[in-house]
Amino acid sequence: MRFELGVALRYLRSGHKSKFISAVTIFSVLGVAVGVMALIIVLAVMSGFDNDLREKIVGVNPQVYVQAAEGITFPYEVIKEIKDIEHVVAASPFIEGQALLFKNKYAQGVMMRGINSQLEPEVTRLREYLIAGYLPEAENSILVGKELARTFNLGVGSIITVVSPVKEKKYKFTVCGIFNTGMYDYDASWTYISLSDAGTFFDTDGAVSAVGVKIDDLFKAEEVKKDILKKLGYSYWVRTWMEVNRSFFSSLKLEKTVMFIIVALIVMVASFNIISTLIMMVMEKTKDIGILKSLGASRISIALIFTFCGVIIGTLGTVVGAGSGFLACHLLEKYEFIKLPADIYYVSTLPVQIQWNDSILIAVSAVALSFLATLYPAYQAAGLNPVEALRYE
Repeated sequence: MRFELGVALRYLRSGHKSKFISAVTIFSVLGVAVGVMALIIVLAVMSGFDNDLREKIVGVNPQVYVQAAEGITFPYEVIKEIKDIEHVVAASPFIEGQALLFKNKYAQGVMMRGINSQLEPEVTRLREYLIAGYLPEAENSILVGKELARTFNLGVGSIITVVSPVKEKKYKFTVCGIFNTGMYDYDASWTYISLSDAGTFFDTDGAVSAVGVKIDDLFKAEEVKKDILKKLGYSYWVRTWMEVNRSFFSSLKLEKTVMFIIVALIVMVASFNIISTLIMMVMEKTKDIGILKSLGASRISIALIFTFCGVIIGTLGTVVGAGSGFLACHLLEKYEFIKLPADIYYVSTLPVQIQWNDSILIAVSAVALSFLATLYPAYQAAGLNPVEALRYE
């Protein structure tokens, strides 16, 4: 162990004359630990929200949408054209529009999507989300979300009336199944019927609203979009899941950045605690510094002693904070003891996903701030004149 590190460790240990300094040192360590722990938890929760919502959005929606101005008249020919494109896994046509659903005295506007019950499960996870019944195949059958079913007291076999916005005509549908995506907006306002029923309901004259495409890598969507346009021509337009939900994910990213900045201030405050701790330590160890200098210790050695003190405080706080943060994230993920109102936050429990890149950045930043906090006290200690330090001893 080098001389400067040994002296630094000795200064940080409690002694009969330095109880106050030792207490302040402990609080400095705890300050860094709380800041690092809070940052890890906040970023893990924000990343969890981002990932959870993305998975749920692409779970019920295509990753790429192929559309045309007047609808797509020959969707299966379009599917045949694009299925050979790299990264395309599956494709399915759908018809989408709004409708008014009511039963007895209750009425609600809903999104209605007509699907091909054979192809749709290859593009979305709708079949995996079923908690009762089956996908709409039979004539005049409808699939509803869990929250919508609760609102209207619906079960498999229930009859419900839906009004078409095109013909202003009432249609009777039988509930064939109930799904639960875990995302309140979808479960409370989305319904599915067969593609043929949707064609009649929305009077599309055989055209479909779009062809939904599933790809093997979510983040290749832009690349696939260009390939589809090149293959089909510019009479079609193509949108990706990122474009459709751009404002939503942009706001989420902004919230994550703002939360990072706000919570990072805790670590900055902790670094100021390190500065004050080291300044007080320099004042108390003035005699020791004078003795060390008179024995031949250089300015650099004195500066290193207090630099090591600050870095040890920062590193210890970072290790304790990171360990506490990871433990808290593990408990949140395993036991889900924090419940959220799903109609406000889209999800019912607090999602957690630790991003190791973020965690490493937090740890490195905390230690770097601790090092920067040592510069002024170390410079102050190195500049002490041994004669002045020992004059009144």
